[in-house]
Amino acid sequence: MAKKSSPVDSGAAKGKAKNNKKKAAQAGTPGGQFVVATNRKARHDYSIIETIEAGVALVGTEVKSLREGKASLVDAYATIDENEVWLRGLHIPEYSMGHWTNHSPRRTRKLLLHRREIDSLLGKVRDGNATLIPLQLYFVSGKLKVELALARGKQDYDKRQDIKRRTEEREITRELGRKIKGIHA
Repeated sequence: MAKKSSPVDSGAAKGKAKNNKKKAAQAGTPGGQFVVATNRKARHDYSIIETIEAGVALVGTEVKSLREGKASLVDAYATIDENEVWLRGLHIPEYSMGHWTNHSPRRTRKLLLHRREIDSLLGKVRDGNATLIPLQLYFVSGKLKVELALARGKQDYDKRQDIKRRTEEREITRELGRKIKGIHA
């Protein structure tokens, strides 16, 4: 005699488990963080003083385009205008399946921060020769976040010193690895 499936055991739970696994795989990390874009050049061109996480106010098809992993932080920077923080120069291409409701790719986007965070950043930007640079765009629990850095521009000699320091550290670790393995070159 064949066993009838009850409404509770209809296989819906298995389908939900598969969907959750698929979402976790898309998220990239166990914490549910899905990185959309990184600004790799920023750490080379600027010395990072402080980082802060901010939300981004988006419209319509921007979210769908970002979920496809399309964004560029190359020329992006943040400004503080009238006690509000704005992200400028961020390029989010138009959504491929969108139509007349598509967004403007390089529009200015508002960053969501608490008042005390904005006041703190405003004071630090005005006091020193610092700027606000986005380092990373990522989703956390379905919401887009940007990692903003309070940064100071590096001079050419600073960049060369950093490259030299990294090269020396790399050589030291190679030499230690050779000594441990017993290889003498």
